[in-house]
Amino acid sequence: MGDACFSTQLIDGDGVFNVSGLDNFMKEIKLGECGLSYAVVSIMGPQSSGKSTLLNHLFGTNFREMDAFKGRSQTTKGIWLAKAQNIEPCTLVMDLEGTDGRERGEDDTAFEKQSALFALAVSDIVLINMWCHDIGREQAANKPLLKTVFQVMMRLFSPRKTTLLFVIRDKSKTPLENLEPILREDIQKIWDAVPKPHAHKETPLSEFFNVEVVALSSYEEKEELFKEQVSHLRARFQHSIAPGGLAGDRRGVVPASGFSFSSQQFWKVIKENKDLDLPAHKVMVATVRCEEFGNEKVASFTADEEWQQFEEAVQHDYVPGFGKKLSSILDRCLSEYDMEAIYFDEGVRTSKRQQLESKLLQLVNPAYQLLLGHLRTRTLEAFKESFDKALTKEGFASAVRDCMQTFLEQFDKGSEDAAIQQVKWDPSKVKDKLKRDMEAHVASVRTTKLSELCAKYEAQLTKALAEPVEALLDSASEDTWPAIRKLLQRETKAAVSGLESALSAFELDEATEKELLAKLENHGRSVVESKAKEEAGRVLIRMKDRFSTLFSRDADSMPRVWTGKEDIKAITKTARSASMKLLATLAAIRLDEDGDNIENTLSLALVDTARPGTTDRSIQSFDPLASSSWERVPEDKTLISLVQCKSLWRQFKAETEYTVTQAIAAQEANKRNNNWLPPPWALAAMAILGFNEFMTLLKNPLYLGVIFVVFLVGKAIWVQLDIATEFQNGFLPALLSLSTKFVPTIMNILKRLADEGQRPAAPERQREMELQPTNRSSYSNVTSAGSSSVTTTENGPEYSSPVAK
Repeated sequence: MGDACFSTQLIDGDGVFNVSGLDNFMKEIKLGECGLSYAVVSIMGPQSSGKSTLLNHLFGTNFREMDAFKGRSQTTKGIWLAKAQNIEPCTLVMDLEGTDGRERGEDDTAFEKQSALFALAVSDIVLINMWCHDIGREQAANKPLLKTVFQVMMRLFSPRKTTLLFVIRDKSKTPLENLEPILREDIQKIWDAVPKPHAHKETPLSEFFNVEVVALSSYEEKEELFKEQVSHLRARFQHSIAPGGLAGDRRGVVPASGFSFSSQQFWKVIKENKDLDLPAHKVMVATVRCEEFGNEKVASFTADEEWQQFEEAVQHDYVPGFGKKLSSILDRCLSEYDMEAIYFDEGVRTSKRQQLESKLLQLVNPAYQLLLGHLRTRTLEAFKESFDKALTKEGFASAVRDCMQTFLEQFDKGSEDAAIQQVKWDPSKVKDKLKRDMEAHVASVRTTKLSELCAKYEAQLTKALAEPVEALLDSASEDTWPAIRKLLQRETKAAVSGLESALSAFELDEATEKELLAKLENHGRSVVESKAKEEAGRVLIRMKDRFSTLFSRDADSMPRVWTGKEDIKAITKTARSASMKLLATLAAIRLDEDGDNIENTLSLALVDTARPGTTDRSIQSFDPLASSSWERVPEDKTLISLVQCKSLWRQFKAETEYTVTQAIAAQEANKRNNNWLPPPWALAAMAILGFNEFMTLLKNPLYLGVIFVVFLVGKAIWVQLDIATEFQNGFLPALLSLSTKFVPTIMNILKRLADEGQRPAAPERQREMELQPTNRSSYSNVTSAGSSSVTTTENGPEYSSPVAK
């Protein structure tokens, strides 16, 4: 070995991996520093075919070469490893022990296969050294070995794309262009014949290997030409890992520092793999050939036009006659297999036939299941359509029985038609699924129909109860709740009877039917309770409306006129009693005939509050409403509690008190309006006491003139102030109104007089014409300025003065 070249034996002839030698080798060449920038090249081929010689010339290594003068014998034992000289990046070269060597014997080929598989697993580029005259021969170029290695490599490792460089040695005159196609064809046949995992069934050879072919002249006869050709080949290994280089595909490569551990694990897996031990020749041939026959029949079946038509048709719909026709196609495939494999080992033949039948059935099963799915869907759709039509002609339960029986039988006939003779597939699961789908559809329709039926009778019952109950609660008499109970019982009985008759067609169990009928009865009660709660929420408004109606209108429903003869106290008590009865009616729900004393309690506490010997009505020795609940009334039936009744009554009295006060005021005002003149005794007293003054006036006529002037002025003021009208509204309101209008009226009269005195004399007629509109305007202004506004309301007149305005 030269000083510049480093090499070591990686695996000895007994298959022992040289761990320490590899570690030392890596340290010497500093391989750990290369990272991913390195390549591995190996060579395999027949013994004494010049492999080591080629490597030494190609990479500058120093592998041991055979001495031709000593005869042909084994030179390289095991696997040797060296570093290529002057090639970038760092390139490791492995020299494998030659195959077909007489030293190991004809039967001991395990190491050859293991080393070849190791080289394929570890290397980026594998040189296949072969003689030119062996091209086209069955055993040349290690073709049987390659076949086994290809198959096992795909099963053991995550494949990496390796370059197979076939080196044709001792090239003859036949051009390389003619030799290369033959060699590539042989390699492709080996690849196609190798059984592959399911994931790589259709994977081409180019997915795993780059195949290259070169030819070299004879080293012994044309040494110079050989060296020249090797020199050209060496240039192709420069930068081999670059894109487009010989080792351009680097998928799965390990870093250089892990090369030793990775190689050890590869060799360990390969050594422990028992599948590499070939079976006996007879069994092996039978296995390979029967498997080939089976694969051919599977391929023939998948390519069969009739099967393809069935497979395409079943994707869309049910295919009648599927089972019979498909059974015929399968029987034909199996019969052809039996004819071709009849002379091979019976055990292997039978096993492979079972595998073939299993593969064919696996191909057929998805179509069969899809067909049953279409049959189930078609049957289910037909069932739904027929069931909907049957419901219009017969009862629900009868339609369910007839339709389910008919279409389950129809499914059985369809599944029998789809059955395949070679296997007894059970369609019961699909049938059970169909039956569950039918039952689910029936349950859905039943639920919908029952819901519609119940909703129909609930709507009828609601319509029959809502408005009558509202009217009865509005009347609020002693007979209100008995009338409501009678109405509820009558209408509920009619609705329940109708629903019970309609439910008979469904043939429901007794418990379900009772539940639906009870639900309808409860709905009737809920309608009444809901209306009662609504009215209870508006009880204060109802009470005020009733009080207003009874208080403000007489027995003939005419508006009351407070003339002074009405007994307001009695009318008020009657109206409040009626409002109290309304409150008592709405205080609780009385759908059950259980007596209560709500009305008596409210009457005692709210209306009849005066006791003999008691002068202060607010002082009571006992308050009937001082309790948390009504006596003999459940809490869930209470609409208005005692405390709420007391609060509502207090609010009711406060809001109706103004109406009563207004009525009293209107009555008193009416009395005063009818008696605005002084009484007769006052007139007589005035006549007697004023006799002397009257005689004085008669004796002095000047006084009469002054009195006349005063009378005219007073009359004008009387007219301007409209005193008579003002006093009709009452004495105190009249004084207030006149006090506000008196001064403006005097000032207006004085202003008019001043204006008249400043006017020039004019004809009498013209002056009269001018005074007439002026007087009217003046009178209108005075009246407008001095008048008070009167607003009449339902409860009596209301007054407002100009000052307020």
